[in-house]
Amino acid sequence: MTGMAPLGRRAAVEFVGTGALVAVVVGSGIQAAKLSADVGVQLLANSLATVFGLGVLILLLGPVSGAHFNPVVTLAAWWTGRREGDGPGPREVAAYVPAQIAGAIGGAVLADAMFAAPLVRWSTHDRWAPHLWLGEVVATAGLILLVFGLARVGRERFAPVAVASYIGAAYWFTSSTSFANPAVTIGRAFTDTFAGIAPGSLLPFIAAQLAGLVVGVALVAVLFGGPMPVADGLVVPHGDHHPAPAAR
Repeated sequence: MTGMAPLGRRAAVEFVGTGALVAVVVGSGIQAAKLSADVGVQLLANSLATVFGLGVLILLLGPVSGAHFNPVVTLAAWWTGRREGDGPGPREVAAYVPAQIAGAIGGAVLADAMFAAPLVRWSTHDRWAPHLWLGEVVATAGLILLVFGLARVGRERFAPVAVASYIGAAYWFTSSTSFANPAVTIGRAFTDTFAGIAPGSLLPFIAAQLAGLVVGVALVAVLFGGPMPVADGLVVPHGDHHPAPAAR
């Protein structure tokens, strides 16, 4: 695609893309739990489905909206591009973030519907512990470092594979299984299944993700220098740039 799509279309893409991502995460978790009682096998199936689904979604939808699918990516893009005016403005942020959250909730409901589960049942999966919050800081910081680091070194074309691979790895090397996404975290509270998170666990998880956002932006500045210009093909749906990536 050339040029920039209208904001309404970009917001719709963020809604659909985030919803599809959550449907992949939740649906594969339900399927895995039905097929095996082994938690390791369940996590393996869940992580593989997420890797493949996320890579496809970034590749397909990135040229339209940037395929953020994640408020921390949108906020990082706004913050790092605000001085040069080559990032999303407040209007884009105000459109993207609600679309991502609504899409995530819709994706969880859709996954439940596909498996004949109650459409909305609050998760009872408590994820409340300091080591899990630390895992979310690490997972989110690594995601931001990867997305914006790729742009800084001119390798944004590898974003679909790189971001999906990172999320797949972070499922296993972080204690929290790498939510790394406030919208997806909220969506997963609406399903009492393998991938769910209890509503009472939401606030510290989201706070940890926002802390990871700050750490990630700081790491990019330290490791790659600042300010951080936005390269063609990555993250910021503004002007003539064609962004691309996301997270779970």
